[in-house]
Amino acid sequence: MLLTERQLEVLRFVRDFRKEYSMSPTLAEMAEHFGVSKITIHEHLSHLECKGAIRRARGRARSIEVLWDPDDPNTSLRQPQICRPLPVAGTIAAGAPIEAVEDLEEFHLDDLVPPHTNVYLLKVKGNSMIGDHICDGDMVVVEPRKVARNGETVVALIEGQEATLKRFYNERGRIKLQPSNPAMKPIYPKNVEIQGVVIGLVRKF
Repeated sequence: MLLTERQLEVLRFVRDFRKEYSMSPTLAEMAEHFGVSKITIHEHLSHLECKGAIRRARGRARSIEVLWDPDDPNTSLRQPQICRPLPVAGTIAAGAPIEAVEDLEEFHLDDLVPPHTNVYLLKVKGNSMIGDHICDGDMVVVEPRKVARNGETVVALIEGQEATLKRFYNERGRIKLQPSNPAMKPIYPKNVEIQGVVIGLVRKF
């Protein structure tokens, strides 16, 4: 199993924490231990899960299950699930009606989130990006990046504490974080760290 040194450290920490407390650590506990943000820990866990080293139950706290012990060569490794392709049945009009034609295309979920790529999901809370059709409860697909181009939607850490989802603009040395909601004003932070750029959107009804 090819894991980075930090991924191995996170995996060992989860393993040892479970042995000591009979439950998994939270993102906050791991972030405090390693001195990083919860988003960074979430990224490491996503990689570990993609590689089959851990398994998590969605929507449940303290649900990390260690599937592979790097210090025990006899530990069996479960293979991660491979998503089956979904059929694209055709095209549906959202404006003027069009003729319904059967289409034999297939859409692979890997096309949205390619396997083994450095991406993670964040659940959106609030309506500051409603103008870009990013709604409360949606999941955004984030590519970790430290730099962004003007107009890209970013995950930004303000003053080292608060993470927010906004459009990024560099205006002559001044950073503007622009909401996509006319009821909200732009933010001009003194200290901002770009943590990732949104590359996709997942919505469940």
